[in-house]
Order: sequence, then C-alpha cells, then structure tokens
Amino acid sequence: MAHRTGPTFDDVDALVGPATPHFAYQLRARVKQLISGLPADDEVRRYGEEKMELLDRLGHASSKADEGGLESRERPGWDELPSSAPASKPLPPRP
Repeated sequence: MAHRTGPTFDDVDALVGPATPHFAYQLRARVKQLISGLPADDEVRRYGEEKMELLDRLGHASSKADEGGLESRERPGWDELPSSAPASKPLPPRP
C-alpha cells in the first residue's frame, strides 16, 4: 500500500469532529483550505466536500445530533426554543 502524502481522512475528521453551530463556518473554511490543492477526483477531497456540506447545514442548526434521537417537536415548550434545529434538518438560511 502506497503512503499518502497530503491531507488525509483523519485530518478532515480532526477539524470536523468537534464542530458546533457557532464555529461551523470557521471550520468549513479550514477544511476548504486543507483540501484546496487536491485534484477534483481525489477521495479525500470528495470526503472534505461532503463534510463542508455538513458544516454548512450545521451553521443553520443548533446541534450536530449525530448520536441519539431527536427531541420531539410535540414536546411542550418546543416553540419557545430559540434554536431547535439539528444539522439533519437545519433552519432555512436568512435572507
């Protein structure tokens, strides 16, 4: 197996793993910079682009919610929560 030079899947994961909505766009920019020199057909570049899409959705959400169930929207008081959208169903971007 050939040794890979340049960014790896682990490098992308190290940036994206601790992502929160508050820092999603800063991390997205770092992933973009990390993969910018890779060819379009590179598997790590494609992986990084997928993670950039996740970070974009996360920027309009309140939780990555990769694990566990989502809170029911039927829960009393749900409408009063100021930021109740997970990355899997983010709020629409503001105009």
